[in-house]
Amino acid sequence: MPDNGAAGTVIVISSHVIRGSVGNRAAVFALETLGHQVWALPTIVLPWHPGHGRSTRLTFAEADFDAAIDDLIRAPWVGEVKAVLSGYFGNAAQARSVARLVSALREKSPELLYVCDPVMGDLGGLYVPEATAKAIRDYLIPLASLATPNRYELAWMVGAALEDNTAVMEAALSLGPSRMLVTSAVAMMAGGTGNLYLSGRHALLAEHRVIDNAPNGLGDLLAAVFLSRLLSGMDDEKALQLATASVYEALARAVKRGSDELTLASDASSLSTPMAMVQMRRLIHPAQRRKS
Repeated sequence: MPDNGAAGTVIVISSHVIRGSVGNRAAVFALETLGHQVWALPTIVLPWHPGHGRSTRLTFAEADFDAAIDDLIRAPWVGEVKAVLSGYFGNAAQARSVARLVSALREKSPELLYVCDPVMGDLGGLYVPEATAKAIRDYLIPLASLATPNRYELAWMVGAALEDNTAVMEAALSLGPSRMLVTSAVAMMAGGTGNLYLSGRHALLAEHRVIDNAPNGLGDLLAAVFLSRLLSGMDDEKALQLATASVYEALARAVKRGSDELTLASDASSLSTPMAMVQMRRLIHPAQRRKS
């Protein structure tokens, strides 16, 4: 297992569930399994994922959350931090606070990697207040080294339907981050689903077959594992292949067990050394299409 100096410390900011493997529970486990020290800041605390039914929502006063951000900015160990990963927010003010954190850390460490997983909705529409979604789009996406929306979140942020991968890539480029990993991309294989990665040089699609009745937390897990692979210095294509394989394998194992949650404690090997096969495709980058 790599030491802290090699893997790097990551600040993870998202929801915390008491039961389950979504939000911070998924991301922190994955990053620690892959050798990272993690500072975990919850945005809200829930007994379980809302998909399992209503439960009590424990929240933080906006001023208290902002004060905790101040503490992190002036923490004596802040030089350890190599990356920040944000996910679900309880309100719009938290997104603005995290934007302040990322900007302050970048003043000290310009190479800081910031991954924004804009957790705001899915095929059914937004499941956070519109003010929160707008704050993520307007304050955090412009700061992101890498954004990891699903296709429906990307569509909402750009205000356009994304029916094919060409539209997905054009939308990703228009939004701003130099690197974008779009989940729920349009698969080219029958019965499949894909993760589409776009950077200044690459347009890559990683595909695997769809697994029905998937537990929640796959996006949280993918963002964390892909971040870890990038921090290790792995090239983009290999990082995408391995991260996609890890999530697919963890998903398949959980469903085979009949679990309604990811079973990460039993599947740590899927994160470190996945064996699942992933179909990798190189797509025509929009910049190449415009040149021709």
